[in-house]
Amino acid sequence: MKSSNKQILVVGDRILIRPDTGEKKSPAGLYLPPSVIEKQEVRGGLVVEVGPGIPLGSPDNSFDEPWKEKRSDVKYIPTQAEIGDYALYLGKASIEIKIEEKDYLIVSQSAILILIRDDIARVLA
Repeated sequence: MKSSNKQILVVGDRILIRPDTGEKKSPAGLYLPPSVIEKQEVRGGLVVEVGPGIPLGSPDNSFDEPWKEKRSDVKYIPTQAEIGDYALYLGKASIEIKIEEKDYLIVSQSAILILIRDDIARVLA
């Protein structure tokens, strides 16, 4: 994610989410303020950036001889989330941050309950 002249890199299996904001309507027809929505156990938001995934260990024996200069590229198990997905996640497992006066959440892949994609054909292909 680019932010003015900075690039924001999400690491590991973490996902950067722009949370839903604003007022929601209760089943009784009452409008709930954002402070009530923030206390909900399950929250939702738009995925704006994803990390590379969970790093895999090196299959070679480079750990036996750490002085060797031989180094391979790190390989990852990719995250299931993609930019543009709508995610439902556990609110207590999220970390709130501000980037250029905008609110975002950092959520681990394990805290995401479901992902909603608009293009189902892309997922099945």
